[in-house]
Amino acid sequence: MVALAKARPGSLVIAPHGIATETARALCTAGARLAIGRAGHRAGFLLAAARLVSGISAAGQRLLGSRRWPVRLPHQVTLLARCLAEASALRTACRLEPDADAVVILTASEALHGAVALLGGQPHLRFVHECVTTEDTAVRLLGRLACRGVARVIAVYPTQAVADEFAEGFPDLPAVVGGFAVDDARRLTAAERECGRAAFDVPGVEAVVCLVGGWWPYKDIDVIDAALERLKEPLHLVVAGGPLDEDVLQRWRALPDLRVHVVPGPVGESVLRLVYGAADATLVTRRPGTGRESGLVMDAVIRQPPPLPGPDAPGLLGMRSAEGQAEFLTRTFAALRTKES
Repeated sequence: MVALAKARPGSLVIAPHGIATETARALCTAGARLAIGRAGHRAGFLLAAARLVSGISAAGQRLLGSRRWPVRLPHQVTLLARCLAEASALRTACRLEPDADAVVILTASEALHGAVALLGGQPHLRFVHECVTTEDTAVRLLGRLACRGVARVIAVYPTQAVADEFAEGFPDLPAVVGGFAVDDARRLTAAERECGRAAFDVPGVEAVVCLVGGWWPYKDIDVIDAALERLKEPLHLVVAGGPLDEDVLQRWRALPDLRVHVVPGPVGESVLRLVYGAADATLVTRRPGTGRESGLVMDAVIRQPPPLPGPDAPGLLGMRSAEGQAEFLTRTFAALRTKES
């Protein structure tokens, strides 16, 4: 997001639920304009409704936590809450930047695409990263009632695997495939590598690997667990992010050849650069069948210290420069506008 803001100074970033201080500062430095919350009565009504529905969903998840109850219901309510929040952001965009070159929801919900466009009153691009849950009958009915809004949307899927998954459930939703991660060209320096290793008190000759990001269900931590038990030489492991499994960490700390350094998440960019700077390699492991884009792989490619992985690596992974990504989004949005007119 910061890289895109640098490529297009004056871009408007809308954060209905707020934004991290470090990110906000970086965006302002890049020349972006920030809109926190909503602008206008319609956007305010939609955002208030989203928060109310989100609260109902959270209460439902606590109430229906028992396996005896249909636990999918709260997740369906969450889809509606996200729809309302996204529509509020679009209404804010209409009010503050009615002639934008591109309107993009960077982390869009996997459902109610047409409803968001109708309620938001704004054609837009939607980065849909994965399918966390599917539509049940009630949500599917709402989607059908708002089906004419689908023509005002183009979904952007980061990988072909995600596109194939959504094509089955949303065959009429216009879509393109394009990576989400951007090469911001901010390579680590030799000085940052020295600072990173000093921060974790790693002698210059000892090997370091890092494991970045929360331990979500699609991460195959068992593979790393099994590999670490087979260590025959000393190794430093830097674990950064959250949530983590403290039981697994305790087991790793007890291994004779392993020294574990933990940086609890969420982790800011400055600390993350220290982590990557300290490491000789990055561990990324996923369970079979995971089709979503791996931001960790992209991060590792552009953050590893020189001379690896090489200047051509981002392009080989389909990662665009910030300028290239901005052009892609502008061009795709222009095609949507042309189709509408």
